Amino acid sequence: MTGGPTDASGWPEWESFVQRHGYLSWLDLQVEHLEDGEAVLAIERNEDFENPIGNDGYDPVHGGIVATLIDTASAFALRSTFEDPAEARMTTTDLNVSYLRPATGDLRATADVLRVGGSTGVTDVTVEGADGEAAVGRTTYRLFRE
Repeated sequence: MTGGPTDASGWPEWESFVQRHGYLSWLDLQVEHLEDGEAVLAIERNEDFENPIGNDGYDPVHGGIVATLIDTASAFALRSTFEDPAEARMTTTDLNVSYLRPATGDLRATADVLRVGGSTGVTDVTVEGADGEAAVGRTTYRLFRE
């Protein structure tokens, strides 16, 4: 996995959240950066996530894994806008993914909050793999604030 040391100071409990979440734990999701409406999440290459098409080199990662990365990076970025990220309640209301090229190797998703209000949050996300930018996405979330 490339990148620097983990900086998730915006929500230090992210790791226990991932471990309690079966699917995210299975993906071995890592939070590389989380604060101020930004999140960078990564997953290492895992043959279990790939479509076995017999390419030379890496096979492409299943699109559902890429979509999950976009959705989850968005949620983490939005969590960072709550006073207590661990108690944040939200749900995806719209998820748009544009696949630009096969996603290969280690994947890194960078999510930026475009707008956050009392009840709605919108993010833009870019996913990069071994061959460069693999997908872009936009999400809308319903936020449940006190």
